[in-house]
Amino acid sequence: MSDTPQNPLRAYHARTKHRFEAFAEGPGQLDWDAQPAAFRHYPGAPVCELPLSADRFDRCYGQLPEKPENAVAPDLASLGALFELSFAISAWKSWGPSRWALRCNPSSGNLHPVEAWLLTGGLPGVADGVHHYDPEQHALEGRALTAPTGDSPWLAVALSSVMWREAWKYGERAFRYCQLDVGHGVGALACAAALLGWEVRPLAIAGDDLGHLLGLDRPDDFPPSRYAFTENEEAEILLAIHAPGLGAVPSLEQLRQRLAGLTWHGQPSRIDPSPGYRWPVVDQAAVFSRFLRSTAEKPEFPALPPLDPHPTTAGAAQLIRQRRSGQRFDPKCSLSKAAFYRMLDAVLPRPKVPFAAQEASPRIHLLLFVLRVDGLSPGLYLLPRTPAANDELTATMRTHFDQLRRVDDAPPQLGLIQLAELGLQEMQRLARSLSCHQDIASTSAFSLGMLGEFEAATGDGYGYRELLREAGLIGQVLYLEAEAAGVRGTGIGCFFDDPVHAACGLTDTRWQSVYHFTVGTPVTDARIETSPPYPQRTQERT
Repeated sequence: MSDTPQNPLRAYHARTKHRFEAFAEGPGQLDWDAQPAAFRHYPGAPVCELPLSADRFDRCYGQLPEKPENAVAPDLASLGALFELSFAISAWKSWGPSRWALRCNPSSGNLHPVEAWLLTGGLPGVADGVHHYDPEQHALEGRALTAPTGDSPWLAVALSSVMWREAWKYGERAFRYCQLDVGHGVGALACAAALLGWEVRPLAIAGDDLGHLLGLDRPDDFPPSRYAFTENEEAEILLAIHAPGLGAVPSLEQLRQRLAGLTWHGQPSRIDPSPGYRWPVVDQAAVFSRFLRSTAEKPEFPALPPLDPHPTTAGAAQLIRQRRSGQRFDPKCSLSKAAFYRMLDAVLPRPKVPFAAQEASPRIHLLLFVLRVDGLSPGLYLLPRTPAANDELTATMRTHFDQLRRVDDAPPQLGLIQLAELGLQEMQRLARSLSCHQDIASTSAFSLGMLGEFEAATGDGYGYRELLREAGLIGQVLYLEAEAAGVRGTGIGCFFDDPVHAACGLTDTRWQSVYHFTVGTPVTDARIETSPPYPQRTQERT
């Protein structure tokens, strides 16, 4: 990976672009029988089974940004609900002999590189120390357990990535997808916490330090070898849980002292014993983008009116569990303008759930491919999410779109801009071709590209992670808002990068498309059967 020593991540991003003439480097073929293990376990570690308790805390999705009437105390039951609605299995699917799990947190290709961890002290019913979350059993595996200190209870969740799970299918572009998945994971955790009236906040900690706290640098568990890249986990982010009765997360030095000399329990299960490829550029991107700052950035949010409660009567837990990625959309169905505007309003960056959990100021803006929205002409639209981006993007794009105009009947806080009005067939061809010729981008009500402030974000390496994670966070909002509107969303990681930029008049690297998304009326495949997430524990919900 070649570039100036100051900015190797920009070289990585350029190298992993899809182009009309060639895709980014990836495997030539896939052996689905040799897919990396979807679940990691730590056999030998003490297990704490979490209750399937989310239903007892459920409330209307529209109330999610507000605190519940009765504060929910952190304990084993509420902790079970937190993980159940963020990283647990939501359903099993089967077709013939094939069976696969869906989870509450979305993932590129349903490959799930993200692993979740619990760090805690003084929580009733849970041993102090570091626990790995096992979504297959909805249980905690105690990796390093500490003696009680008598201090105030505290709680934090860490995320790591098994990057090989994505690289196995997507090759060099996998680092991008891992970071999008981390953003989705943060969003899923923030929404689950909000249901309980809790809050999630990122903590500043270097990646190597977080990896040490999680035991990811232990040579006994992750020995260096020729195939270590399939087993290693990349420490991603540490998130403090703010809830009634919880104190601050101990400092890094305090955590180090508590873990020093402890016995680590269990051995990590294998992810892939016989990989057919290797993509060193993925590991290099991880190294160059690790957190090295001394303090965390405090996000600055634009002044916006409060988001009106969603009119749905559905419960938040219900919507979170039923979230799926649409595989096909019905082109005969449309979306109401009110529902469309509501989705756009929901992705504006307010210091509420889930955007209060992001690490940096907002730098993502939406290029919209409007296809089937009632009362809105098909065409290209722009949703700048900050005033500064509104000024810069409109000035840049005005030279390319001479009919650029404000959408007068849109809510004023959206600042929605019509770049060009196009016929439906022309829009379908454009949306489909730019998203790697995928029908889901053209048969939906609308699709979009997320334009990131790329040069500003990549002033240091970690900013690249933050940019991609913000895109994943927005995607998580769109998933849940689509379910609340009675339709369905799908994240799209495959798109032709520079042709997207050319289509909207962007000629340099100040702005780069980092993620695509689509929303429409799903077509259900009746051949696929659905079964409960934890059939062996069904009685817990009755």
